[in-house]
Amino acid sequence: MKEIKSIIKLYNFYSTSSEKSAIAQVVRVEESSYRREGARMLVFESGIFEGGISGGCLEGDALKRSQIAILKEEPSIVTYDTTKDDESQIGVGLGCNGIIDVLISPITSKNNTISLLEKCISSRKSHILVTVTATNKSDENIPLGHTYYYDTETQTLEGCKHSELKNMLTKDILKVLDTKKSRIYNYTIGKLEISAFIELIPPQFHLVIYGDNYDVYPMIDLAQVLDWEVSLVGNLQKLKKDRLDSVKHIYSKDENKRPQIDDRTAVILMAHDYKTDTINLKKTLQSPAPYIASLGPKKRFEKMKSDFLNSGTPITEEQLQRIYAPCGLEIGANTPEEIATSIFAEILGVFSNKNGGMLRDKEKPIHDRF
Repeated sequence: MKEIKSIIKLYNFYSTSSEKSAIAQVVRVEESSYRREGARMLVFESGIFEGGISGGCLEGDALKRSQIAILKEEPSIVTYDTTKDDESQIGVGLGCNGIIDVLISPITSKNNTISLLEKCISSRKSHILVTVTATNKSDENIPLGHTYYYDTETQTLEGCKHSELKNMLTKDILKVLDTKKSRIYNYTIGKLEISAFIELIPPQFHLVIYGDNYDVYPMIDLAQVLDWEVSLVGNLQKLKKDRLDSVKHIYSKDENKRPQIDDRTAVILMAHDYKTDTINLKKTLQSPAPYIASLGPKKRFEKMKSDFLNSGTPITEEQLQRIYAPCGLEIGANTPEEIATSIFAEILGVFSNKNGGMLRDKEKPIHDRF
């Protein structure tokens, strides 16, 4: 989401100029690659660009090819094979060891990807973009590089005029939404053969902090680096106003209004007051938040569970699975900054359904496949 915002910002900055531009996007990866499907970069004909499709080894070549695509006003697919020992191959020796397909699409009035990306950052819901990555026939209704938008609320695929393809795409879009994994699908309709990259763009992560002590600031700072939406509940008189510029929603702990929590929200209880944290835990357990963290030792949380039981509202097994107390990964964190790093790593693990651990001990590839 942060990369998408940066691309939109640069595009709008040059919107009053006559410069043409293109989007280069990773649409298929085999074996290893620094970036995965969906990574994109915006390129202007002058050579200015934003975003990235690799760790730096492919951007230079993709920039030149994007300039050619802009000049020809034609989309193209470029395949980078960094598995071969061919010294003339871009990326060889740079550690990629994979095959990467990059779709380069000039931005035009008929295929303005930027306007679709703007839709994807406009609300806290999942979005789907469908991009044609291959076709064996020239069809003005299904051109190579064209992108369609699927509205997850109205369940409609906008812009696709081919009814049979539209129905097939819709079925696979529902699969992507169910598995939460973007992927390429292939379609055959008579003599027409098409490949389409169905990309899931979820809303940005939302971090809700209940606390107002000095250790909330590293949490806020790291959330800003990661471009997470932040809500903070605390004593407004105690908080340092100059450290809250990146906090989108601020609530007084004395008012009834509280943050809106969805299934992309992580909650951290760090009031350092047992009664306050217990009250906030009780309230947030009624939300769909998949991650609810409480600072402090295990015995503190055991006391909370006992108090819940004694009050007649025991914590259920389902709720226990969403509570992380003590919170964070065991990395020897001591300072507020280190503790924040530990907690954020754990949150990312929970949202991606990973247990953490050393990548060197993982027998399977770093990134999951389809």
